[in-house]
Amino acid sequence: MISNIDHLGLAVHSIATARVFYEEVLGLTCEAEEEVASQQVRTAFFTVGQTHIELLEPTDPTSPIAKFLENRGEGIHHIAYRTDDIEAQLATARRQGLRLIHESPIIGAGGKRVAFLHPKGTAGVLTEFCE
Repeated sequence: MISNIDHLGLAVHSIATARVFYEEVLGLTCEAEEEVASQQVRTAFFTVGQTHIELLEPTDPTSPIAKFLENRGEGIHHIAYRTDDIEAQLATARRQGLRLIHESPIIGAGGKRVAFLHPKGTAGVLTEFCE
């Protein structure tokens, strides 16, 4: 059901500042910037092979990304796996006793259906499924 790593989510204080590294040092092109109001975040995407790098900038000081930055600083926030059946993936995780942050998919960046698993059951890594 998992086909590949869809993206790595990186928490940053400022997309504008972080873009300099990805564009000028790595030579990547920002393909899209988008605000995801439901998640209180602005995103920017870069592609490396089949995988995307997603920069996540908080749009509200109480958002999950803002809290992450406050507690841990900038860095890897989550890993997202692409699936063709997110409901089945969530059902499998549920059967295995994993704690789901989202019991049902929500709409994320790019209009993708996404759902997160709590890091306590995934070796400390916030895990996202996206379809």
